[in-house]
Amino acid sequence: MNNILSEKQYQRYILDRLKENGYKETKAIHFDRYYAVDRNELFSFLEDTQPEKMENLRKIYKKDTENVIVATINTDETSSRGSRLQTLKKGVDVSNIHLDLMYTKPATSYNKELNALYEKNIFSCSEEVWASDEERIDIVIYLNGLAIMTFELKANTAGQSYQDAIYQYRMERNPKSRLFRFKAGSLVNFAMDLEQVYMTTKLEGASTFFLPFNMGNGEGIQAGAGNPTIEDEYSVHYMWDNILKKDSVLEIISKFMFIEVKEKKDETTGKTKIKETVIFPRYHQLDVVRKVLDDVYVNKSSQNYLLQHSAGSGKTNEIAWLSYRLATLHDSNNKIIFDNVVICTDRVVVDRQLQKAVMSLDHKSGFIKVMDEKCTSADLGEALQGNTKIVVTTIQKFPYIVGTVSNMKQKHFAVIIDEAHSSTAGKNMAALSKVLTEGNGSEPKDMEDIIAEELARNGKQPNISMFAFTATPKPTTLQLFGRQNTKGQKEAFHIYSMKQAIEEGFILDVLQNYITYKTYYQLNKAIQEDPRVKTNEAKRQIARFVELHETNIAQRIEVIIEHFRTTVMQELGGQAKAMVITDSRQSAVKYRQAFEDYITRKGYSDIHALVAFSGKVTIDDKEYTESGMNGFPEKNLPDEFDKDAYQVLLVADKYQTGFDQKKLCAMYILKSLHGVATVQTLSRLNRICPPYEKQTFVLDFANDYKDIEKDFSKYYTTTLLSNTISPDTIYDIEAKLDGYYVLDPDDIDKFNAFLYKEKIDSKIKKKMEFLLQKAKKTIESGRTTDEQQEIITTIKHFIRCYEFLIQASCFEDIELHKKYNFCSYLQSYLKVRHPGGGFDLTGKIKANNFVQKQVEEHKKSKIKSDPIVKLPMADQIVLPPQKEERLSQIINEINSRTGKEYDNDVAVKAMLQIRDIMMKSDELKESARNNSEKDFEFAYFDNVDDALIEGLNQNQDFFSMLLQNDEIKKQVLGIFAEEIYHSLRG
Repeated sequence: MNNILSEKQYQRYILDRLKENGYKETKAIHFDRYYAVDRNELFSFLEDTQPEKMENLRKIYKKDTENVIVATINTDETSSRGSRLQTLKKGVDVSNIHLDLMYTKPATSYNKELNALYEKNIFSCSEEVWASDEERIDIVIYLNGLAIMTFELKANTAGQSYQDAIYQYRMERNPKSRLFRFKAGSLVNFAMDLEQVYMTTKLEGASTFFLPFNMGNGEGIQAGAGNPTIEDEYSVHYMWDNILKKDSVLEIISKFMFIEVKEKKDETTGKTKIKETVIFPRYHQLDVVRKVLDDVYVNKSSQNYLLQHSAGSGKTNEIAWLSYRLATLHDSNNKIIFDNVVICTDRVVVDRQLQKAVMSLDHKSGFIKVMDEKCTSADLGEALQGNTKIVVTTIQKFPYIVGTVSNMKQKHFAVIIDEAHSSTAGKNMAALSKVLTEGNGSEPKDMEDIIAEELARNGKQPNISMFAFTATPKPTTLQLFGRQNTKGQKEAFHIYSMKQAIEEGFILDVLQNYITYKTYYQLNKAIQEDPRVKTNEAKRQIARFVELHETNIAQRIEVIIEHFRTTVMQELGGQAKAMVITDSRQSAVKYRQAFEDYITRKGYSDIHALVAFSGKVTIDDKEYTESGMNGFPEKNLPDEFDKDAYQVLLVADKYQTGFDQKKLCAMYILKSLHGVATVQTLSRLNRICPPYEKQTFVLDFANDYKDIEKDFSKYYTTTLLSNTISPDTIYDIEAKLDGYYVLDPDDIDKFNAFLYKEKIDSKIKKKMEFLLQKAKKTIESGRTTDEQQEIITTIKHFIRCYEFLIQASCFEDIELHKKYNFCSYLQSYLKVRHPGGGFDLTGKIKANNFVQKQVEEHKKSKIKSDPIVKLPMADQIVLPPQKEERLSQIINEINSRTGKEYDNDVAVKAMLQIRDIMMKSDELKESARNNSEKDFEFAYFDNVDDALIEGLNQNQDFFSMLLQNDEIKKQVLGIFAEEIYHSLRG
């Protein structure tokens, strides 16, 4: 490695590396600044690869041939729908003669002619290129004479960095110069020093947006932004050692780059605006696709892949690229590896942006089909059996087509799962595997054979590879899709961490500006009797009562609205929006009502709210729906909320995942959050919103900040599964289940014999139901509700763990599978009935003295990576004992926790002091003589603050005097010594 000291030396070093990679160095004077081409190399390429076509064109245009071709290319590139990228990909037609301007790598080695043409692509580079009389570029790279990349270089050893290069691009480069013209000029522009690389595909002066193009620094919990420091090598060596290799550049242009077109209707004019973006893959996007393809090339469909990519990773494009490449990938024997690629998403309405991205890469008719909400399960089955290469669907459709698709075992599938969470577990995933492995066997099989086949289907199938994308892998997701590392832990195949995404500026740290609030209140009984009630159930009912208390809601709404108006509203040029996370549908309705009441009372016309919840809610005999309260259909909400008319969205279990609204700046949390839900919910705020410097704000009324930090720590860098569900685990749970003596082995055998009959008529169904009812009665007979609940929980745990085990391994145990089948049907019959219909505290408690007080404010987060997660095991299903206590005891316990933990006697004495001060007020005496009790309250509450201040001053003066005078302190407080001694001793 040379010791680079100057920019010029750095420039020379890179050119030498490029020449080693097969580039041809050409003179800058050959650059045609009006068309951004090197004519010498362009026509060398055309003459070498298409001599007959060039000869025919020369017969037509003679000495003007080169000018006509260059002009034709220019016209094609500069038209409204044209671009240099598309011109390179599809070539140009001159007098009905087609000229190719680039040759892509053939999928197989069969066609020797195409492979020979691919090798004839010419890569060249020039230094000190004049784009105009005022603009000189350090390095320009050409493909077949067409300028495709520019570089501004800086040497850190000379006191400059990539930031100086970015400044040059922004302030000293003219976006109208042909070399820099959007779409028609260079495909990408790099700002690079010895340590970091940034890039842009569009120069827009001072507002030009540059993206980092770095490898990431460190591994595992150390992974972050930047590049690693390497002994005897520059940190950006990957540029010339990898990215700028000829095969790599051709792959990027032909397989990755595309023009993204987004349409948006202008609210004022009603016209549709079109925004175009030239997409160049970020480093981690390129890296994940290449590493997955390399692994699949070797292992074919034998492996699963977990791809832990943070929000802000550009997952839609990653899935588009991966699906496109997997659909056309051939092995070393030139055989296609996957017959179909199936993209599964949790979202009910599939994102059409994905389809657009794939279609931008390949325009073949029928190459991709999106199964939208209008498509049926039969349509999906038909697509899987047909010639459609890529099928996009929701995973929920798979259970409905089990058994309807034939001849699937002969095909190989790549299944890409977007947001691999709960939908990847249990029956949906089992059904998916079953569909894609369904055979035609017509030979009669007994029950044992059918079960053995079902076990084989549910595990990892040799004809299916699954590629699961998620930012927050649960333990079960790691178990199903993770790879074992050298320490025996399951981890993702590829990681782009939250930490790196934050440091690179693609997402925001949502734990900055985090304020926690605590709600203080006083509970009392509203009845004379003091009933005994179940402690946990009573606490739940009381919490519900407090949450929906009108005073509590009104106070919180005031805090929310005033904070938004004073702190948030002006963000993003006045376009900022907020989300309120309520804990139930009833809360969502009541908070929306309180919101409207408050802004009406205050006369605010610049803030309006929408509400989002599922189904219908009945409150005080009145029915509410989301569409009824908002005034438009549910499906329109994302578009309506994006408009300037609405600033706040109140949600109940909706839009907390998968909702991308860049204008969201604030979140008000009224619901307890835990684990993955914490990260997913708060991550709605993390989207950047160029060109604005967006700030986020969180006001949390329900959670402790340390718990929030802990939840984020699991997904901040990498996530590692430290344990696994093994056969021992499931046998432990089975032993626990058998220990209750509620499942009859003979009944389980009979049930399975019925279950696997070719035809199950009504007579057999009755016999099956009888066996389930018999088990249900055995569970209920002579057992308390707590004991019944423990058995039901164990059954559910057994089912869940068994499903994970058979999906993640080749485990087979026919007797255990019979028990699983029986329990799967039995659990729907089981529901613990509380004797006497339970109890209802409605009207038996009352709450007052509500106060919303700010507890903590966190300006800078200090997230530490704590990557270890664990699967639930057999010994982790112990239920807490149900206690019964007096209602008054429960109320006292809650009061002690919500009353700032002040000593009750001290608080009472302090209040008595304030009462005495009020009693001495001449103003209040006068008001009491001349007004009714209701009118007197106005004067009373006007004097409260004065009394509090006076009481505080009196105590402060008295305590200060005691602290400063030892003699008086001993004299005054000494009188209590004997009393306290005997009280405490006794």
